[in-house]
Amino acid sequence: MSTTYIGYTFKVAPVQPAVEILIAELGFAGFESFVENEDGVNAYIQKEEWNEAILENIQILKNEDFTISYEHEEIAQVNWNKEWEKNFEAIEVDGRCVVRAPFHEKRAVEYDIVIEPKMSFGTGHHETTHMMLQHILKTDVKDKKVLDMGCGTGVLAILAEMRGAKPLDAIDIDNWCYLNTLENVERNNCKHISTYEGDVSLLKDKKYDIVIANINRNILLSDIHQYAACLNTDGILFLSGFYTEDIPIITEECAKNKLKLMDTLEKNNWVALKFVILQ
Repeated sequence: MSTTYIGYTFKVAPVQPAVEILIAELGFAGFESFVENEDGVNAYIQKEEWNEAILENIQILKNEDFTISYEHEEIAQVNWNKEWEKNFEAIEVDGRCVVRAPFHEKRAVEYDIVIEPKMSFGTGHHETTHMMLQHILKTDVKDKKVLDMGCGTGVLAILAEMRGAKPLDAIDIDNWCYLNTLENVERNNCKHISTYEGDVSLLKDKKYDIVIANINRNILLSDIHQYAACLNTDGILFLSGFYTEDIPIITEECAKNKLKLMDTLEKNNWVALKFVILQ
């Protein structure tokens, strides 16, 4: 069953730094996809997570230094495709990886990834996805068994396979993301990624060398112990989807599960952490 989304169109003046602040606050409220444009930003939230008062605690809307107007509507899948083609620009990560849509020209980089996300999260534009791509670029994943948990578009699993990882599992609880990952895996000619629709219950009796989880703080806190249980000796856990101020509570939960923090990336108050399992 496909997920229905509520889409907001925000017009912002001046655009920066208001849009960055607005996206951060909306992300905390449950919005999961954003498309910036010259007038502001479009933001999307699953209808089941939405309510009429969703914007009441978005403080920047009350800031007199900015003029922000908005409207919202229920979004059908076909409408998202139009928004995607209208607003999306290819992004480059560390000069080595490009994430682009099918209608963009191919670039001469090590890793050229073609993604058509529809309503799935994970184009590389959001800070968390961008930083997770950076972590994968910095890590030796050759012949490593990898899990991409909450895979969204599948972009992280796709880069990991391009860098030599195999086999890989990509899991998402959202049907839209599951179907979109299947499409993107095929689009990028990946041969070693198995895609599943579901949650951490699918991890029973599974073992991985690397677990990647770009979700949100509350889900991560609930599931970290299961990620740790899945890791092989010297296994690596990458976590993102939360803010700088969340690092203490995330690292505390990881420490309870014999996971040691090894590396931190930060961008616009979002963070992506690398942990290793202690034996």
